[in-house]
Amino acid sequence: MLSSVEFGDTIVLADCEAGIGTLTRLGETPVDVVLVVVEPTPKSLEVGARAATLAKERRMGHIIVVASRIRSDADLEAIRAALPGQEIVVVPDDPAIVAADREGLAPLDTAPDSPAVQALMGVADRVMATTSA
Repeated sequence: MLSSVEFGDTIVLADCEAGIGTLTRLGETPVDVVLVVVEPTPKSLEVGARAATLAKERRMGHIIVVASRIRSDADLEAIRAALPGQEIVVVPDDPAIVAADREGLAPLDTAPDSPAVQALMGVADRVMATTSA
């Protein structure tokens, strides 16, 4: 059983397994923001669309779609088509992310000015704006 905990100004960000299992187990637990991370692949778009629909049906919170590893306008259009009407934040495909991962380091530390890191900072800003509204 989940109990209510007062966090004040604390933000808890949970990176859950891929799929909708975590959303189904939350039941009626309220959250401020649901980030649905998708890549422009058929399977990712299918799961992302189901997750966004479930979060909306359960009124879980504000939904933000994070379009990850975007290489072209066609990639972004595929995501928009699969998740119509959703707020989308684009994170471009960026070799700096792969390089940092290979070194076991955070991209924020190795390439803070890279396009993907800057886009991820935009996601953080968007979450903060949503939770403080």
